[in-house]
Order: sequence, then C-alpha cells, then structure tokens
Amino acid sequence: MADGKLASMPTTGLVNDNALASAVRNTYRSFLERRDALGLSNPGTFENINREVSRDVFLTNFMFTGLRAEWNKPISNSPIFQLSHQLSMGAQGLSPYTFSALYGSSKVFLQGTMENDGSLVARSNYRWNESLITKTNAQIQSSQSMLSIENDYSGRDFTASLKAINPSIIEGGVKGVFIASYLQSLTPSFALGLEAVWQRVAMNSSPEALLSYGARYKGSDWIASLQMQAEGPQGSAISSSYWRKLTDKVSVGTDLSLNFAPGLSGQGGLMGGGLQKDGSASAGAKYEFRASTFRAQVDSKGRLSCLLEKTILPAVRVTFAGEMDHLKQQAKVGVGVSVEAMSEDLMEQAEKGGVQAPAVPF
Repeated sequence: MADGKLASMPTTGLVNDNALASAVRNTYRSFLERRDALGLSNPGTFENINREVSRDVFLTNFMFTGLRAEWNKPISNSPIFQLSHQLSMGAQGLSPYTFSALYGSSKVFLQGTMENDGSLVARSNYRWNESLITKTNAQIQSSQSMLSIENDYSGRDFTASLKAINPSIIEGGVKGVFIASYLQSLTPSFALGLEAVWQRVAMNSSPEALLSYGARYKGSDWIASLQMQAEGPQGSAISSSYWRKLTDKVSVGTDLSLNFAPGLSGQGGLMGGGLQKDGSASAGAKYEFRASTFRAQVDSKGRLSCLLEKTILPAVRVTFAGEMDHLKQQAKVGVGVSVEAMSEDLMEQAEKGGVQAPAVPF
C-alpha cells in the first residue's frame, strides 16, 4: 500500500526542488534574457546570403534574348489565383509556348508550368507554422527529371535549412544530393553560418562531401558578404559581394569570385600539377524611376548587359534587354511585352483596398 502511494505521488515537485534542474533552468532563462537584449533579427537563409546583389541588382534572374510575350489573367486576389500564357521566339532557354497556373494562400503556394514539348515544372510550398516551411520542386522532362524537398525553419535570430535533391534508397543504398545549412545572427549587424553538402551520383561511385562557410555584415546603407568553400574534389572557392544604397532610387552591387582547382601534371594527366586559379568580377547598378526600372551589369569577361522595364499602362509592361560580349564579338537583344488582363471587379477591389492579399509562403 505504501508503495502504491509513492508510485502515485506527482514528480513535479521533486523536479522543481532539484538543485541541478533549477540551475539549468536559471541558466537558460538568463541566456534568453541576454539574447533578447542584443536585439537580434532573422538573417535570412544561407543560400541567399548575398540576395541584395544576386537577386535584386544583377541581371541573372531577369536577362533574356529574342521576343517574348506574356498574358496574365488574375482570377482572385484572396486567395491569389492566376493563369498565364507565354510565347517566345528566338529565345535561348525558353520554350515557344508555356502555360502556368499559380495559387497562393496564407499557408499554401502552388505553381505549375507546362511547355509545348510536354515538360512539366511543379512547385509547392506549405507553411506548417510561422517558423517552418516545406518547399517541393519537381521537374519532368524528356531528357531528365528532378525532385527536391526543402525544409526551412526561421527562428527569431537564425535560419536552418535541410534540402534533398533526387533522394533515393531503392538501389540498396542512399544516393542523391543532401544540403544542410545554418545562418545565425551574432550581433544586430553580423551573421555567421555554414553549409554542408553530401552527394552520391550513383551507387558505384564514392560519395563526396563539401563544407562552406559564410559571413554577412549589414551597415546602415550597405551590406557585405563572404563565402568560402573548403577544399574538396573540385577544389576550393572564395566569393565576396558588396551592396550599397546610394539614394532612395539607386543601388549598386559588386561580386568577386576566385576558384582554385587541382591542376594536372605529366602526359598521363595525373593530379599534382599545382592549383589552377580562375577568377571573375562583376559590378552592377539598379535605377528605379517612377514607372520604370533600369539595371546594368559589367564583368571581367568583357560582357556588358542592361535591362529596362517600363510600365506604359497600368496593365502593360514592356521590357528591353541587351548583352554585348566584347571578347567573343557577339551581341544579344531581347524584347518582351507583359499584359495583365484584370477584371473590373478585381481592379475596383485593388483600388479600394477592400481585399488584402494573403502572406503567401513563396
């Protein structure tokens, strides 16, 4: 009977009165208080450590050649639902016809794209809570297919990511590409992180592992970042970027990359011939006007690029792109027109602000 009474007694009091548990609890509480006093913010993901330069100023995500026409049809503002048709001619990397559909709510983002040759690209993001988002990307093409699954956890002052590309265990082992990254704010201005990559292309090949380090510093009107890839089978690399906002309408960015690869020695091509060094530098600028945006970029390989986006009507946007390669004596030009066919009801809702678009987990 006494044993039954002891077994039924709550253990909460014993745990609370334990000196070791109390010390751990007080230490953790003190750590949280000091952490809050630093005023740290979320630094973003390791993958986008230089996002201001690579995704906003530079033309990497905007450049195109040939003729392109795009027709967008918004169906709803909340949730977001939109259909799109795109025609292109003489464009490198673009299909002659592309159909896409987009749906977005506060928890779900879905996007599907199908080209005239049957190639399919599907993206889906799901927000489990305010911190955790799962991203899935699938590509089905005639030559090859790809599947990637990514989980991003955004804390108050850090971001942790885990990504798998073409994972498989059906051949008696694990193969694919697995990427884990972590970026932590140490001060209100400085963040430090690392990224680990493990990959195996086939079961008859040896796995490879890479480790990269990154740092990001944010000033009042400028941001600098540095990434260093530790030496691996393909060598090592160092890249740095610098972004500065000159005025409310003008921002500039630079990027410097250095690659060190193992050299070859002898006629048999054996390793050990020293390091092969290769580097590149790029500089760009972005100008934002009242109804247009102009971007320009030049690099150390002799390429000069520019892109102008101009809104000539509330629903019509025209894009001009050009690139000149002085070393290869080549020039490329692109012209695009985008039309947004919004219904009168949606236009009235947008003007009055009656329906607010949800925070879609892009």
